[in-house]
Amino acid sequence: MSETRLRWHAVITGLVLVVLVSALTPYNNIKIHNSPLSGGHFPLIALICLLFLLVIVNPVLSLFNRAWRFQKQELFLIWSMVTVASGIAFTGLMRTFIINLTTAQWFGTASGEVGRVLVPLLPRGLFPESPDTVRTLYNGLEGGLDMSWWEILARVDWVGWTVPLMGWSCFIGLVYLVIIGMVGLFSHQWIENEKMSFPLLRVTEILAEESDRGTLARFLSRNFFLLGVSIPLLLHLFNGLHTYYPQVPQIPTLILAQPYIPKDGLLSGFYKAKIYIYPAFIGFAFLASKQISFSLWAFFIAGGLFPGLMQSLGWRLPAAALGTTFGPGLSRVEEMQMVGAFFIFFLFIVWLARQHLAWVARSVFRGDEGAEEMHGLIRPRPALVCMGAGWVGLMLWSGWAGLSLLPTMVFLGVCFFIQLVATRLICQGGLPYFTLALAPMDGLLAFVDTRLIAPLTLFMSAVMQKMTFVDLRESLMPSVFHASRLSTGSEPRFRFFGAIVSAIALSLVVSFVAMVALSYKFGIATLPDDWAVETTRRVHENVSQLISHPEEPKEWSMIFTGVGAAIMLVLVMGYHQFIWWPLHPIGYLTAYSTAMQVLWFGFFIGWLCNVVVLRYGGVSLYREVRALFIGLVVGDLVMAAVWLVVGLFASISYHALPL
Repeated sequence: MSETRLRWHAVITGLVLVVLVSALTPYNNIKIHNSPLSGGHFPLIALICLLFLLVIVNPVLSLFNRAWRFQKQELFLIWSMVTVASGIAFTGLMRTFIINLTTAQWFGTASGEVGRVLVPLLPRGLFPESPDTVRTLYNGLEGGLDMSWWEILARVDWVGWTVPLMGWSCFIGLVYLVIIGMVGLFSHQWIENEKMSFPLLRVTEILAEESDRGTLARFLSRNFFLLGVSIPLLLHLFNGLHTYYPQVPQIPTLILAQPYIPKDGLLSGFYKAKIYIYPAFIGFAFLASKQISFSLWAFFIAGGLFPGLMQSLGWRLPAAALGTTFGPGLSRVEEMQMVGAFFIFFLFIVWLARQHLAWVARSVFRGDEGAEEMHGLIRPRPALVCMGAGWVGLMLWSGWAGLSLLPTMVFLGVCFFIQLVATRLICQGGLPYFTLALAPMDGLLAFVDTRLIAPLTLFMSAVMQKMTFVDLRESLMPSVFHASRLSTGSEPRFRFFGAIVSAIALSLVVSFVAMVALSYKFGIATLPDDWAVETTRRVHENVSQLISHPEEPKEWSMIFTGVGAAIMLVLVMGYHQFIWWPLHPIGYLTAYSTAMQVLWFGFFIGWLCNVVVLRYGGVSLYREVRALFIGLVVGDLVMAAVWLVVGLFASISYHALPL
């Protein structure tokens, strides 16, 4: 493969875009409540930047000197930098970061039971200590609405934030160091040895490759592509106009199953089901493999049938069987199957990579022979060093914070293996949007008497989990894996890696400043982001409940964990042993994810189209029709961008995507 030398103007362009995206994302997503610039693992802002460079910047540069145009690998770098930054600036970290650090004190100001339990536990130096700082964050500066952003920043109590930020910056940096190490450790295995497809990258890759060949205009004018673009264009044109002018007819994109499904009986699990009709989701499903697309929607249907089947058999397990939980979507004890399923699939990932991991272990002692053939953002041996250094650093940090070593090690280990499995699911399944049904702590607390865990360790684990390990809609690891895949063919390799690390560091700083300024100007309590406040408060309330009223191991949770492990074991053995096996194991991992409530119908339609095209037209027709589904994705996000601009100047916003 020929390699492309990354030029510095591409790196600088990426860094400028990172600053702009990190600064604007909190205001756009939270205050205006506009279509999110990020919102998933195929962020809107990344496609906007890519299309701007392809359609406007490159043609203009060609008028002066074709050598100045951004080449394919440079476009991949900019895409990756913007994707990483947009995730950190919102749900990936900053959306709840400040709220996580201040919720306990905010409860304390109300002199409630939760504040009485939690405030004495707060480690000195990791949380803001001044009640005035917390009150100002939640209520806003007096007269802040009339101040400029520069005046707001000048009034921020930066001295009070310095010590907590230093402590938490170390924690976040060490977590990201482990994540980068894990990406480097598994990249070559997934990319080269397993030939894993990355469906979410196909649109980016195809557009950049067409630009490199000089055929982008021809591709964008193909009939199939224009047909694909026209569908979301018309859909969102009518629906967007309906938002502002109700007399304009609306095309439904959401169908509720409730009027058609009985509340009791075999189909009761679908009583609250929803059918979302969004072209981009259909496009992503078509670009994924048939086996994966089929498995994703089929297991969702199977998961919906399970409650009705249990009800028909007379099994009614009370919600109390779950005990206190932290999962954002965990509501039924049978969903604890995912604990066992995730664990077995993690072992399967490691087993598939056993020869590669053994080579990495030997290379530590024998040198790095053959490393020049390794694919990915960072070579395996330095990746192993990064992961080890990050892990040791986290243990030292935990000891400094006063946490119990063994429970913290087990907890963080569970967090990272769930991250790896979820990343595999997102990258291989082509899921633009994914949420965990349960949290890492749910798996641990199902088997442990909470009296064995020190209150401080329990509290800090919940805070760390909520901060970096639960809300995976824009998590860092899938974005870095995508960057690792796109870095193949770049020279020098370290420049791509260095640019991604710089984007992470720059986004952390800029997005924190932007979020603090937003909070001081408007007040967290008045910003229209109830989800961030309420979910964080619920975590603190649950921790307080566990400390005040300890719980023993939960029998039914353990039973269903075993059931999930057994089912996943059958699935991975069948998938690995039999060519004819129709089900992919990652479908089972999404059965109870709230993301599949949004995606399942799109994946059903995408799978159906994929099957029909390949059966009756073969590979040649598939390559032609693929342009239509790329058009669905591009058209959906372009219309989202159009209405995003409108939303900047209007009092209400139309969301082209339900994310």
